[in-house]
Amino acid sequence: MSSARRTDRQPAAPHVADSHDLIRVHGARENNLRDVSIEIPKRRLTVFTGVSGSGKSSLVFNTIAAESQRLINETYSAFVQGFMPTLARPEVDVLDGLTTAIIVDQQRMGADPRSTVGTATDANAMLRILFSRLGDPHIGPPSAYSFNTASVRASGAITVERGNKKAVKATYERTGGMCTNCEGRGKVSDIDLSQLYDDSKSLSEGAFTIPGWKSDSQWTVQVYAQSGFVDPDKPIREYTEKELRDFLYGEPVKVKVSGVNLTYEGLIPKIQKSFLSKDKEAMQPHIRAFVERAVTFTTCPECDGTRLSEGARSSRIGKTSIADACAMEIRDLAEWVRTLDDPSVAPLLTALRDTLDSFVEIGLGYLSLDRPAGTLSGGEAQRVKMIRHLGSSLTDTTYVFDEPTIGLHPHDIQRMNDLLLRLRDKGNTVLVVEHKPETIAIADHVVDLGPGAGTEGGTVCFEGTVEGLRAGDTVTGRHLDDRSSLKETVREPTGTLEIRDATTHNLQGVDVDVPLGVLCVVTGVAGSGKSSLIHGSVPAGADVVSVDQSPIKGSRRSNPATYTGLLDPIRKAFAKANGVKPALFSANSEGACPTCNGAGVIYTDLAMMAGVATPCEDCEGKRFQASVLEYRLGGRDISEVLSMSVAQAEEFFGTGEARTPAAHKILDRLADVGLGYLTLGQPLTTLSGGERQRLKLATHMGDKGGVYVLDEPTTGLHLADVEQLLGLLDRLVDAGKSVIVIEHHQAVMAHADWIIDLGPGAGHDGGRIVFEGTPADLVADRSTLTGEHLAAYVGA
Repeated sequence: MSSARRTDRQPAAPHVADSHDLIRVHGARENNLRDVSIEIPKRRLTVFTGVSGSGKSSLVFNTIAAESQRLINETYSAFVQGFMPTLARPEVDVLDGLTTAIIVDQQRMGADPRSTVGTATDANAMLRILFSRLGDPHIGPPSAYSFNTASVRASGAITVERGNKKAVKATYERTGGMCTNCEGRGKVSDIDLSQLYDDSKSLSEGAFTIPGWKSDSQWTVQVYAQSGFVDPDKPIREYTEKELRDFLYGEPVKVKVSGVNLTYEGLIPKIQKSFLSKDKEAMQPHIRAFVERAVTFTTCPECDGTRLSEGARSSRIGKTSIADACAMEIRDLAEWVRTLDDPSVAPLLTALRDTLDSFVEIGLGYLSLDRPAGTLSGGEAQRVKMIRHLGSSLTDTTYVFDEPTIGLHPHDIQRMNDLLLRLRDKGNTVLVVEHKPETIAIADHVVDLGPGAGTEGGTVCFEGTVEGLRAGDTVTGRHLDDRSSLKETVREPTGTLEIRDATTHNLQGVDVDVPLGVLCVVTGVAGSGKSSLIHGSVPAGADVVSVDQSPIKGSRRSNPATYTGLLDPIRKAFAKANGVKPALFSANSEGACPTCNGAGVIYTDLAMMAGVATPCEDCEGKRFQASVLEYRLGGRDISEVLSMSVAQAEEFFGTGEARTPAAHKILDRLADVGLGYLTLGQPLTTLSGGERQRLKLATHMGDKGGVYVLDEPTTGLHLADVEQLLGLLDRLVDAGKSVIVIEHHQAVMAHADWIIDLGPGAGHDGGRIVFEGTPADLVADRSTLTGEHLAAYVGA
């Protein structure tokens, strides 16, 4: 046996291919970035931090990740690109050294009623194949176990266009697993007729109780009164069976009302089209309240909420049906799958076990596969998206994460950190936008943006190691080691909100008294039942203001002024000062520039290429007609007012000729939540996650409620902003409000007057109260995971 010998003793020169070890960004100007130039090391963990609105997402997501995706899309043919979303090239001079980007963001999963945790991952698809192979009795292919597939049967003649045309009799059959009663939704909706009308009155007496339906002048009501199908002077409870059927379920038909041809249709389909087909979140508050009263959703009686047909539920492996499997907690389902051993499906069982184990590893073992995807929090949705990447064999890719620790208890953050490091150690570049000091601490490289937010941000304040950040004089560096101390005295409650035998989701008959008139924090590990206890048990009545994590919906025409209702008093003030109509001062109404329809830009669609947006030449991007801009208030026109920051507008509308108390009140609330730098006319689509959360909080602060329920208000907040949030919560309590906060942040826990800790674990290991008392008692007790982490945080 011989072996080759090296003759040269000189070390080999580094290969030129190994020199590309940096991602270079030069001259980034996306959103508020100011010619940012940085170099990011590859195959390292880089954390981007800075105050909310400083430009982190603009740099990471809108520049680096967006360009990577755009370049990959360009490798496909023009035909394929026509079916893909078009991406514009980011505003940047040079982007060099990019690798394929995999984006794991906080976007909520679709709230489609047929989307579940199982369908959003590969788990359901694999389970369906498993049951179609091993299920007894055998009922059909995998589609027979799918609640999104309806059974179809058809027969008839088909003509084969080949040689001699001949009609051939054919039958087609597909077995689906959808429950026919609820159509795979698991719930059936029912309209409460008592909320639509008062049956003791006639139509002419104003029987309808639907918002906006007046008996005297409203055309919709007159259609019913003059249709000829019912007697308008007879009380509804005295209608004959035929009259009631025509009144409630009548087919669309043309009728003459006061000499005008209009369409008559039954009340139920009319309500379904008018109200139920629209997005509930986009409705006005009184309309939304009506819909919530009038429509009830109950568990489907035929499938018992499983969404599946009787055939799919009858097929079992051992004693377990696919409905039972999907209802199990994923960690229990993983154990059940391990008990199966059939050589014919061995590769499938291996893949299914790996997927389920990834759920458990990432801290989501408490979920079940039948959990509706729309009910997941932002943090849970992000972790579900991570699952498909954990076992991936890909290397040299760029993983981009948006605050992966959102919704995580301090106990769970270490597990997330381990996952990020594991992805890095496989040879990947990991970019993380993050505020939590626990995750910043594990970074190989830190980029701190700032120094402020909005127009005061967009520059790189620091780039280097974590130790360098601590020593540096930046906002993040100064606050990185901030620790709140426990309050010496706590407020005394003025009353209690009694919750008895709460059983929502995983709650195990919880009895608890939530103190009122104080700052009460509800905490516990992810999945312990915090949201179930508060959102499921605190009645969302007229006295309760709930600010949850649901995203703000808004187009590029929406801005802080329109969303908060600030534009209404501003328009009225302009109209009063100039003696014209308020509608002139709306870019979405009469005052809009006719060329761009009030958008300020002209959009040109270029098919598979990115569309081009050019400023409107007529209005110069101001969105209003030239004649409207001649009207002034306090020396400013409407476009100049919308270009002001909240702080500038607060001063402008507070004194002098432009003094408008109604506008000033809303601006005060925006400044209170730390949004003083936002421009009134800035499109909502350009706001960061933390800014949207605080915008929603500012809007709800004007509601006349006595109890405020806040769901993780520190989401997206920089360490420096948390202090301001605590001051805001204190002001709410001192003003006589009761504040209940669902939160993991130790600074908020330490600042609380009362803590309710749920646990001890997640899923069926949680759902119990493990501690009630003051933060000082929790730290002294240290009997729970929260107590241990809070004690370490305050240095007790």
